[in-house]
Formats: sequence, structure tokens, C-alpha cells
Amino acid sequence: MTQPTPPVALIADDDDFFRLAVVAILTRSFGFAEVIETGSLDAAVDQLSTRRGAVTLALFDLAMPGMEGPGSLSAVRECFPAVKVAVVSASTERNKILTALEVGVHGYVPKGIGSAELTRAVGMILDGQIFVPACLAVLDGAGPRPSFEARIPGPDGRGDGRSLRIPDLTPRQRDVLALLVEGRSNKEIARRLQLGEGTVKVHMAALLRSLGVQNRAAAAVVGARLLAE
Repeated sequence: MTQPTPPVALIADDDDFFRLAVVAILTRSFGFAEVIETGSLDAAVDQLSTRRGAVTLALFDLAMPGMEGPGSLSAVRECFPAVKVAVVSASTERNKILTALEVGVHGYVPKGIGSAELTRAVGMILDGQIFVPACLAVLDGAGPRPSFEARIPGPDGRGDGRSLRIPDLTPRQRDVLALLVEGRSNKEIARRLQLGEGTVKVHMAALLRSLGVQNRAAAAVVGARLLAE
């Protein structure tokens, strides 16, 4: 009889001591056989790509190399839908919490809540619930995310009359889009931006989703018009 694969978790945080505490909680309280430790978004994405299917829980800090805010996790959710993704951050800014929840993370856990509450939060996330911190007691009144508008070009290059409203892109996503418009491959984009290829794939998936297109060619056409404005 085949034995079930032991669960694997990932903690992405550049604070060595905090990672140590999280590893202890995940192994002792939840029976994770392995906890992968990384200190940057690029390293975390590379590990998720390499260990695809093995990692079931990934915890991300928002203040580490490569992370450009909670919006960066949108692409992680897109490329690794089977992984439960949560933020564990020192920040309790309302906008960051709302943005993280909006992109589909399974929880936002403030670092200052203590080990017992952190354990409870992780347990809720693993049980399929969404953990929302107590500091976000009221969710109404949140304003819309910034957006801009572009015309989808038609065969004549002038647009087909439809408007495309998309979330504002992060600076990194704009960099990737600009190089895509130039016709660069993922490997070339990774080299130019000093990123891992796995990270570029994550940003690319986020771009396709935001632009509402199905492939790189279509993204390049729409992107050329967006970047020209």
C-alpha cells in the first residue's frame, strides 16, 4: 500500500529568528515533515516550482527582497493554486491587508499576535478557512484599487471598440511587460532583471490575467499600447 506523501511547508522571510519560530510551530503542531526556508520572493518561487505538488502551505513576509507588496502574491496564487498561501507580516496597514485578501491569499497573520494565536491562525488556514486579523474588524469603506484603461487593438491596429480596465501594474510587472513587448524570452527577461525564471513565469501569469489575454503575443500587443500612453 502506497504511503501518503509527508506534507511540506514553505516559509519565506528574511528574518532568521522568525523563520526558526515558524518552523517549530509547523513541525510540532501540524506535523509537517519538512519546512523549506527562503529569504526572498525569488527563492520562494523557485522552490515552489521545483517542489511543485509537494508544498501545501506557503507563508510570505511582505518586507523581504523581491516582494513588492501583497499584489506580488497574486501571481503566486495563479501559478500554484493548490498551495495555501498566507501573509505573515509585521504590517497591520489596512490597505495591505485588504489587497492581500483581494488577490486571494488564505489569511493575513500579523507577526505581533504571539505564538499561540499564530498557531491558531495556521490551523484555521489549513482547515480551509480564511484568517482575518482582529485589527480589520470593519471591511466596508474600502476604496477601489487604482486602475487604468486601454483599448484592445483590432486587426487594423486602431482598436475594436472595447475598453479593458485592468488593475494598476507593479513596477516589476511593468518591467516584465516592457521586455515582453521587446520580444524577449523568459530567460532573457530573467537575465535583464536579475530574477529567477520561475519568478518571471509568475509575473507573466499575473500579466496575462490582468490584461485579460490568453498568450504572450496578445499581451505584447496590448502592452505596447499601454506603455505608450
